[in-house]
Formats: sequence, C-alpha cells, structure tokens
Amino acid sequence: MCSVSVLPGVIMIFNTPIFFAFFVVFLLGYGFIFLKHKPKVYFTLVASLVFYGSWNYHFIPLLVGSAVADYFIAQAIGNAASQRHKKWLVTLSLCINLGILGLFKYADFALSSVGSFLTLFGYEASLPTLAWILPVGISFYTFQSLSYTIDVYRGDMQPRKGLLEFTAALAFFPQLVAGPILRARHILPQMHDIQLPSFAQVKTGFLLITVGLMKKTTADLLAGPAATAFDGQQTISVLETWSGVLAFAGQIYGDFSGYTDMAIGIALLLGFNFPLNFRVPYFAVSPVDFWRRWHISLSTWLRDYLYISLGGNRNNRRMRNVMITMLLGGLWHGAAWTFIAWGAFHGVIITATHYLSNLAVFKPFAASNNKFHIVLKWAITFYLVLLGWVLFRATSLENAWQVICDMHSFGGALPAASSLAITIFALVSAALILMHLLDYFVLNHSKKLESKGWLFWPLLVLGQALCLLIGEPSNDFIYFQF
Repeated sequence: MCSVSVLPGVIMIFNTPIFFAFFVVFLLGYGFIFLKHKPKVYFTLVASLVFYGSWNYHFIPLLVGSAVADYFIAQAIGNAASQRHKKWLVTLSLCINLGILGLFKYADFALSSVGSFLTLFGYEASLPTLAWILPVGISFYTFQSLSYTIDVYRGDMQPRKGLLEFTAALAFFPQLVAGPILRARHILPQMHDIQLPSFAQVKTGFLLITVGLMKKTTADLLAGPAATAFDGQQTISVLETWSGVLAFAGQIYGDFSGYTDMAIGIALLLGFNFPLNFRVPYFAVSPVDFWRRWHISLSTWLRDYLYISLGGNRNNRRMRNVMITMLLGGLWHGAAWTFIAWGAFHGVIITATHYLSNLAVFKPFAASNNKFHIVLKWAITFYLVLLGWVLFRATSLENAWQVICDMHSFGGALPAASSLAITIFALVSAALILMHLLDYFVLNHSKKLESKGWLFWPLLVLGQALCLLIGEPSNDFIYFQF
C-alpha cells in the first residue's frame, strides 16, 4: 500500500482539552464580543484558520487559495455570455481542484504503480516521487468547493457575493477536516444570515456531541481486536478473525460517525444546521440501501456530481456509470489498490443488486416486507459490507485475501477458539449493537429525552464523564487521513 504522511503537527481533536479550550475562547468571542455580522464572519474565518493551522500552518494558503479561485470562477460563470465560456470556466475549476488533489494525494501512488508495472516487463524503473505531506481534510474541502462552481454552472444556484463569507464557509472548523461535505447552497445562506442558536438547537447539539464522544470512545476500544486480525503476525482462530473484521466495522463506523455527530453538534451550538451523515448503516437491507445510510454527504455528492454527469441511468449505461462512480469513490478514500478494490467491490454488488432486483424471479424477494425476508436481506448485505471492509482495512491485497480466507476456514488448520476469543467476540458484537442503538435513539427518540430536562442533562454529564474516564483523547480520527 502506498502511504502518505498526514500528521506533521497537532490537530485539535474534538475530544481533547486543547480543543475544549479553543472552543470556549471561540464561544466567548462569537457570542459576546463580535456581535455584528461582518466581524462575526471575520472572527469565524480567523478561528477556523487557527484551528487548521494548528496542524500545519503552511497549508493555510492552499485552503484559502482554493476558496478564492472557486469564488471568482463562479462569479465569472455567472457573468459568462455563452455556454461555451461557462464550460471552459467550470473545466478550469475542475482542473485546479482535481489537479491539487492529484498532486498531493495521488502523484506518488501513480508513479510507484507505473514503476511496479514496468518491472513486470523486465524494466527496473526507479521513478522519483514527490513525497509531499498530505494536507489534512483536502479531499473534503476540495469536493465542497468544487460543488459550488458546478452548481453555478448548472444553474442550480446563482453566484453569491461575498468572498469573506464563502471562504469562512469553506474553512468552517467543525466540518473542515473530516466532513460532512456541505453544499454551498446549504451553508452559504446560513453564513450570510448568522442566527444565534435556539435552546432546542443547544440541547440537540450537546446530545450529538455526547453521543459522538461515546461512539468515538467505543471505536477506540475496538482498535485492538481489529489490529490483531489485520496487523498481527501470529495465526489466529476463525472466531478471532471474525472478531477483528467486526471490530473494524465498528471502529470505522463509531470513529467516523462519532466525528460527524460532534461536528454537527458543535455547529448547532453556533446556530448552524448540518445534515446528518449516517442513518444506522448496518441496518441496511441491500448494498444500495447501505449507501443511502453510510457517509451520506459523500454518496450524494458522488451521485449528483459524478454519476448523473456520466449519464446516470440513461442510455442503458447504469452498470458502467455505477462502476466508474464507485471506483473513483474508492480512490477518493486513499491512494492504494486496496481502496480501488473496495470501490470496485461495492460497484459490483450495487450493479448486481440492480440487475437481480429487475429479474422476475427475484422481484418479489426484493420488494418483500416479510420479516424473514428482511432479516435474510440484512444478513446478506451485512456480510457483503464486512467483506468490503476487509479490503478497506487490509495493508495490501494479499493481506485482504488472507483475512478473507481465514474468515471462511471452518474446520481447517486454524487453531480452535479459546474462551477469551469467545468473550472478545461477544464484547465486539455488543459494542457494534450499542453504537447503532445510540444512532437509532437519536433519530427516533431524542426529542422525548430533550423534553425531560431533569433526566436529559444528568445523562449527558454521565455519558461525557464515562468517555473522559475510559477514553483516549490522543487517538486521531480515521478519516483525517482522507
């Protein structure tokens, strides 16, 4: 796997004392000092750049430059006299954004892959690499900025006046380094008319922050069993392998959804509404349903700006367009063949789902609401998602194949499961269920709890206290590397 260094400095992780201190100072200025709109936007932008610069201030010009370039390109698209001129301008935006992303994230991977390919034909090629540090969050803010120029080009929104507001929206610290990926038409009106949070927003914000902390803390506890399955050198049992795969499924879900829960909660405390990014994804009953529930801001971005641009379902090219979309979606996650394989795998199972659901023999099953059929569809979907996570987490394609073989070596040469392995499997399963129950509660019953202040606030304090007692604030979020 091609790896890229991403952590030269300190990121203000949401569950650390340094971020707490930063946020308290920010709240004091935001709520009590900078009361008028323009100073508040300036203060938000400066604070966001300080937040980002705490990791590596050298990349602040890259972030601001992306904002400035796309702001003026969007203005030019809005003033363009011909469709040809508009197309040239949006192409310029694509080249700038994807060019920057390609140089920082994919150049070394492409060069090393070319070198490996040439060795297959007997050529010993030692190609130079850039060895550039990967700016944290670049994949997120690049997609967010790019969506603005595309929306203006398509006529879905008019270019907005106010470079300051646009830059502040793009750099807004709650979502800057790991999403969710916001659309300009959603965040820019809120940045233009900043509202103080309502008490209902404050309560929901604190609830989401607490739930996010609980999921992040649980995810960190699952890192050990996952590492045993993927990184360990010793031979382990089938049950331990399954525990490791389930643990990683829980780790990446709790880690990433926990981050976005906290990001949404922090934004609510500032009066901003962000869309939810996860909807109990492991309850999905098909691969298509999974991508309606998992990393929704990315899946909808890929649908709206890539899949539809390729033609969508038109011209009988759905299979091709799905495969291209998912391949690029996999590559978006990282410069490695494992991520490409993960995207290709999801492309295959999504196209297979579409194909099978249109066959007369499978149509009744696909549309059935029978409880047994629903459980069966869930089990098949969850199994396929787990196979995909093996590709995502593995250190190489060979490592992925070995883990998949170990998952299915029932009655083989692997050692028998010990009582400890059975206990770990049970705890991993319980952790996975717990995180989904937290999500299900937030989606369906949070308002009832928020209405009972005598219970709501003590539960939040208890939840955060537990996280502080057993959590490890030094653990970074997985999606920082993307």
